[in-house]
Amino acid sequence: MTDGSGLPLAFALTPGQRHEMSAFERTLEAVRLPGLRGRPRTRPKYLAGDKAYSYRPVFAYLRRRRIRPVIPPRQGGNMGKDCPRRFDPDLYRRRNAIERCVGWLKGCRSIATRQEKLAVNFGAMLKPAFLR
Repeated sequence: MTDGSGLPLAFALTPGQRHEMSAFERTLEAVRLPGLRGRPRTRPKYLAGDKAYSYRPVFAYLRRRRIRPVIPPRQGGNMGKDCPRRFDPDLYRRRNAIERCVGWLKGCRSIATRQEKLAVNFGAMLKPAFLR
């Protein structure tokens, strides 16, 4: 998960054969943005994602937390009445910051080639990359 500027905020590791939806809620709840005073902010105003996040459980979770989704609808199939069919394309264009962050992380050789096979070690490699 990144912010609007492409700075990484949180990550969750999943097995290679698992869909990333299994870590969606866990990753979103790991974000804590400290403010000038009071509790850290844990809820963004918008959440941008690609078509892979266009599922009913995602929209239900975002609705419960009062987060506006910026997710394009999937083509074909029945998404159901609870899934929004429209989204803001101007906000969706800003999603390139996420792709730039992922591209930068892939540029880090030890992360892109997954030299660390254990999840604990791989997560430990991601944290210094986030700091850089």
